[in-house]
Amino acid sequence: MASLIFEGRPASLGLAAGPQMRLAANDTVARRRTARLDSELELADLRAAIEAATLQLQALIARVDAHSAEIIGFQIALAEDEELCEPIFAAIRQGAAADEAWRGALDDEIETYERSPNDYFRARASDLKDLRDRVLACLFGLDAQDGLPSGAVIVGTDLSPSRFLSIDWTRGSAIVLTQGSATSHVAMLARARGVPMIVGLQGSIPADANEILVDAVQGKVIVAPTEDERRRFDRRMQSDAAERVVNESAARCPAVTKDGVPIAVSINVAGLDELDRLDPAMCDGIGLVRTELLFADASAQPTEDVQYDVYRRLLNWAAGRPVIVRTVDAGGDKPIAGLTIDGESNPFLGVRGVRLSLLRPEPFRVQLRALARAAVHGPLKVMVPMVTVPGELDAVRSMFREEVQALRQAGTAAEVPALGMMIEVPAAAIAPELFASDFFSIGSNDLTQYVTAAGRDNDAVGALADPLNPAVLRLIENVVRYGERAGISTSLCGDAAADPRVLPHLLACGLRSISVGVASLGRVKAAIATIDLNA
Repeated sequence: MASLIFEGRPASLGLAAGPQMRLAANDTVARRRTARLDSELELADLRAAIEAATLQLQALIARVDAHSAEIIGFQIALAEDEELCEPIFAAIRQGAAADEAWRGALDDEIETYERSPNDYFRARASDLKDLRDRVLACLFGLDAQDGLPSGAVIVGTDLSPSRFLSIDWTRGSAIVLTQGSATSHVAMLARARGVPMIVGLQGSIPADANEILVDAVQGKVIVAPTEDERRRFDRRMQSDAAERVVNESAARCPAVTKDGVPIAVSINVAGLDELDRLDPAMCDGIGLVRTELLFADASAQPTEDVQYDVYRRLLNWAAGRPVIVRTVDAGGDKPIAGLTIDGESNPFLGVRGVRLSLLRPEPFRVQLRALARAAVHGPLKVMVPMVTVPGELDAVRSMFREEVQALRQAGTAAEVPALGMMIEVPAAAIAPELFASDFFSIGSNDLTQYVTAAGRDNDAVGALADPLNPAVLRLIENVVRYGERAGISTSLCGDAAADPRVLPHLLACGLRSISVGVASLGRVKAAIATIDLNA
């Protein structure tokens, strides 16, 4: 019998094989109930369902890491959002059934998110669906748990973050979805856990298919493979496993090119949990701390003491190696409730990064105070995102000095750390000599999208957003060569540094310092060892 081959988009790279485990169809959306004669009792039923769903999500938060908890926190914040809930409660008081009112309001929100031109917002629609269905399940008294066969390939239309986090991934092996998005929270979770994932699968996998091969590198799914296909796939999985062993070994060695040029390789982190099982000796420091994830919970922004504690713990972990903290980079594809500006026609070209920090200085000053206090404990550096004109960096430096002075007057130890800037706006990359910056860090993701006029949230122009575009490489080299002449250290912390196609070209531009995701550390060091800069 011939095999069936389906194609989709890789969302989390990897290879896996196993039996099919179809996500059970959720029938809560189709169920209906008759409203009670007493609307207050009907309202009490919905309130109880929302509370039960919130308790379930809070219990889930207690079992997951910090990054996952932030994702679930988004749903909890929605469930507690008075602006969302009050119209629903009003409809029930006017005679609507609890499920009808809840379903209608959430469906309207979901439709709004799905119609957004921004991939980030479209990806959040699955979080809203998850909250809608969880509350409805509580309202109807449903509690279904799926058992997984060993090595199961999860197959379905879409997968919610809480459903992902409830799955035992020591048994599950991969995810295949006919919908979904590579920028969704589930895709982020899958990448963080190394779970191969394909989204947007074209066609429908037969319900009776028992064996599935998932190639989440090429974006292919093979159903009912032939013996020859199975043997070839097994060889690829063995090769992949062997490569991981080599990468793990390379991660523990200094990064040196084939012709003996040392390269500093630091790591990008979004939370302390990423460092739990990593030896600091495996890297040259932390090249990027994405502090905006500390602000992701809409219910509260972190206090000065909370931020200070995180920054100090990062310095302690680094054990004398430099830690570069990026000030909050909100806006664009990273909206934060209560901080960013809603409804901008083009958020990537709007009020984001340092522009937002200077527009809303109070929360920014809280962060600066926490950073100034932490700077006395080790080699902390601070970099500012989206700097376009020299006055922006000058303003941040002035604010830093003001906060340090106020802290010292109050008897608190503080100092102004080395202050650098992200080079991601073409204006800065063309004329870096205009900026009084202590160091440069090139953000290849944004620099590429701005140089090529190809939005990083738009799959239709994804091929144009290529860091190998000669104009992008020319700007990177311009910054590096200026830094060499001026004695200003320059690194690159974007995804391009972890791309084996791009890495040799970056080193050829003169870069000798890069920062990559923790999961890419070994692979990048192994790739560096194969590059001959004299060839």
